[in-house]
Amino acid sequence: MSKVWLFLALAFATLDSVLSKHRRLPPPLPVLPLPSAAQLRWQQRELVMFFHFGMNTFTDSEWGSGHEDPRLFNPSFLDASQWVKVAADAGFSLVILTAKHHDGFCLWPSKYTDHSVKSSPWKNGEGDVVREFMEAAQARDLDVGLYLSPWDRHERTYGLQLEYNEYYMGQLQELLDGEYGHVSEIWFDGAKGNNTKNMTYHFNDWFSTVKRMQGSINIFSDAGPDVRWVGGETGTAGTTCWSPINRTSLRIGDGSIIGYLNTGDSNGSEWVPPECDVSIRPGWFWHKNETPKAVDELLHIYYTSVGRNCVLLLNVPPNSTGLISEPDVNRLTEFRSAVTTIFSANLAEGAVAKGSSQRGGRSGGFLAANVLADDPQSYWAPADSDEDPWIELRLEKPAEFNVVRIQEAITLGQRIIKHEVYVKFTSVEQDERGLTKGERVANGTTVGYKRLHRLGRVVRAQAVWVRVTEARGPPLISSIGLHFDPYSKSQIS
Repeated sequence: MSKVWLFLALAFATLDSVLSKHRRLPPPLPVLPLPSAAQLRWQQRELVMFFHFGMNTFTDSEWGSGHEDPRLFNPSFLDASQWVKVAADAGFSLVILTAKHHDGFCLWPSKYTDHSVKSSPWKNGEGDVVREFMEAAQARDLDVGLYLSPWDRHERTYGLQLEYNEYYMGQLQELLDGEYGHVSEIWFDGAKGNNTKNMTYHFNDWFSTVKRMQGSINIFSDAGPDVRWVGGETGTAGTTCWSPINRTSLRIGDGSIIGYLNTGDSNGSEWVPPECDVSIRPGWFWHKNETPKAVDELLHIYYTSVGRNCVLLLNVPPNSTGLISEPDVNRLTEFRSAVTTIFSANLAEGAVAKGSSQRGGRSGGFLAANVLADDPQSYWAPADSDEDPWIELRLEKPAEFNVVRIQEAITLGQRIIKHEVYVKFTSVEQDERGLTKGERVANGTTVGYKRLHRLGRVVRAQAVWVRVTEARGPPLISSIGLHFDPYSKSQIS
């Protein structure tokens, strides 16, 4: 009888061993904080278009005084459908309009002030730019955001703490109560002049109202809570750029935290990714004597914003006739063509991927080959015990490229603290120059949603090796791409 029990015990042990080899390990635990579903959708857009339009368009100003005559606002050919078409054709899926800038002039007929389109000759005072903008975006299936300046140089109650906060709350409710439709992002600008009235904004009350009225909206301000300012208006994020940050360290309108906003915080307790706002022209509003930035400058902005874990918010101001000017349209067409030319082809396609290890082994599902799939939900994960994680792509034949793209699976947190990129010139471990790892062509800190390394020179190689030298837990890489940028200058940017 004991032999029978011994046989059964050995049989069950053998069966358990066989089954365990085919048992799939669950995903690794997340590294907090994590993005919400709305934040993740926002990040995946990569590009958002801003439209600064209002009284300043007609007074050749950037910051209006608030004393402008509403009769100055009279765009003869305003066509929000043209704005939206320009955005859609350029690859933008979210558009944001300045419903009220610092001068206090409202682009909708607000019930709380006469300083609005209802006092203008445009459409005999019956017009509503916000409504036309929303309807044009909805017709093209683009999402919409609105900018409502807290600083108001026209409103008489500004400086009266209770009265103005109630006034502003009333305007928020007008825009977000559903009459205009779904709003994906609301923009709270922290700018305020030095010699203005003392005013304490009730941001927490405003934020709570916004979330109650539009549950899936992302709120932008210097301090989030959903999207933060990057700390400048050049379209450039820090070379280190974390989505996590500590909101308790942030104060809206505080210029002393610009560096912190630019880099984020590896120990941050909340997920508040940065948005890089910049204008296609020198000014935010249209001015007749200004021209749009060159394509190579726009590409540099793309690499230093989207390519550094940010979303690029590009302002394209309509002119005084109410249309996007032809030079801006043409420049956006060129920019879109350039981005498509660079990133439409992944030269790593068909490569063989090999990792230093794989979570759960071959049957774990976290294969190195996942980085070549066009699926943000799949990723390569090394074993928890792997102290030197790396992944190598061996190409079918040598390829010429000058851009290396790396993306993390941020649904489980931002993890990579430092990384390096090597190229190998042959398919064997040691090339003709005696380099065992190959030549290091890039190194950096954070990756996040997307990191683009613009190498500054064209590399012809047959293998690429990405090594993670420091991370918050096992690094999870969702995608690696190799691209050729024909617009790249000789310098490293």
